Amino acid sequence: MAPPVDFKKTDKHLYRPSTEPVIVDVPEILFIAMDGEGDPNTSPAYQHAVEVLYGLSYTIKMSPKSGEAPQGYYEYVVPPLEGLWWGGAISLDTMEITDKATFTWTMLIRQPEFVTEEVFAWAQEALAKKKRNLDPSRARLWRFTEGLCVQILHVGPYDTEPESIRRMEEFAAREGYRTDMSDVRRHHEIYLSDPRKTAPEKLKTVIRHPVAKL
Repeated sequence: MAPPVDFKKTDKHLYRPSTEPVIVDVPEILFIAMDGEGDPNTSPAYQHAVEVLYGLSYTIKMSPKSGEAPQGYYEYVVPPLEGLWWGGAISLDTMEITDKATFTWTMLIRQPEFVTEEVFAWAQEALAKKKRNLDPSRARLWRFTEGLCVQILHVGPYDTEPESIRRMEEFAAREGYRTDMSDVRRHHEIYLSDPRKTAPEKLKTVIRHPVAKL
């Protein structure tokens, strides 16, 4: 039997970058997404969004056990949580954090290509019945083409990200690129570590910024 598909391995260049900055071209990827605002450390909306995303992702992953396996289903590893971040708390020049309560975010979990709108709607209904404290109706299935980006693997606490970001932005400028933020292309983080189980100094986070040629 073939091992479960792990996107962190099949798309290693997207999920396992070096601690040195690199330029990548990110293709269209299918996500479940949920939008919100607030400090991720204290916001009930953030905690709810994360629970919904994982709840929907594992409902789909475990669908064969309920006799609801989608057409084209294959065994896979649920990908890591990701987030697009913006708002008044973040300076796009320095990425210094001033007030986490003003964060605006879109949290994401990647999905296999067999997840159609019909499969997603089934998962929303199934999760709502199983977890009545969750409201999956605000989640959406989203195809996102991020395009040309600079990225780096940040090792350490989230609050020390600005130093890695400065290195990343300086590298991009040397290579002939400029930051290209927009209403869709945002500061992007991929969480490779579980902060509940990992010491802050050992946390691994992919940081990614959209760029364009100068």
